Amino acid sequence: MPPRPSSRSMVYRPASAACSSAGASCAAPRWASSTCASNGAAKTGAGSPQWVVVDEGWGRKAADFATLSEPSNCREYVAVHHRLGVDAGDRLLDVACGSGLAIELARLRGASCAGIDASARLVAVARDRNPDCDIRTGDMHALPWDRASFDVVTSFRGIWGTTPEAVAEIYRVLRPGGRAGLTVWGHLKASAGFWALAPFGLAAAEKVGNQAVMVSLGRPGAGEQLLQSYGFADIERMDVPFAWEFADPDLYARALASTGPAYEAIQNVGEAEFHRAAVEQARGQLRDGLPLRADINVVGYLARKPEGAERA
Repeated sequence: MPPRPSSRSMVYRPASAACSSAGASCAAPRWASSTCASNGAAKTGAGSPQWVVVDEGWGRKAADFATLSEPSNCREYVAVHHRLGVDAGDRLLDVACGSGLAIELARLRGASCAGIDASARLVAVARDRNPDCDIRTGDMHALPWDRASFDVVTSFRGIWGTTPEAVAEIYRVLRPGGRAGLTVWGHLKASAGFWALAPFGLAAAEKVGNQAVMVSLGRPGAGEQLLQSYGFADIERMDVPFAWEFADPDLYARALASTGPAYEAIQNVGEAEFHRAAVEQARGQLRDGLPLRADINVVGYLARKPEGAERA
């Protein structure tokens, strides 16, 4: 069985801007593929904001994503909630909430939850899972809540090197003393389960290149410096447990096809070829009597808005 990521963490100390490579040539951004990375100011035409196209990639197979792909994220969600001390009485916002499993797990800890995602079809699933929560379709660069509205804000692989300004909005809606928890892909090529990301490389070269830029926040010092630049304190970096598991190659291929990066690959080579390539990739990882398993390096950042911060 591939080795599992450790749960060690380390307190951030300001470092130089030099960072080692995250080693990602075909990364899998969770909520924004490179053609639909939320950008606030960018436009798609006819006056539509750029973020609305996220649903093209992530929403087209929302039920498949919610039931075949997202359940493997539960280790990540539980680990971050635990480290943040999410508990009864917390007002929690999940940014880029997707189909809402992280919100559901936070509710089980007693939190009162809200969420936002750019994909209307994923938001529909999230609302179905969490009918009493305030879950909205929108842009994470313009959160539709007042300042100091939340005790905790999370984002699970929803903020990228191409969308750093979203951190300012997280800071704004947190109360002074509030906690933030973000995750990003780590050193992908060093991951035992890197094989599972290979089909994303079937996207056009410029799309693959942009995916690598998106995962840059996993590099040593990058996420810490970003959070510090927006005013966060008590910043910690942690290794987050993450593993995809699938019963067989066909289910792996179907789950992978429900993601935004897969949509980019499918646009380039077609759905049938993407499925064939994914199944072939997974067949080489079969183990007698065991599920397919892909342990992938994920990095988490924990931070706090200073108690004395202005409510602005």
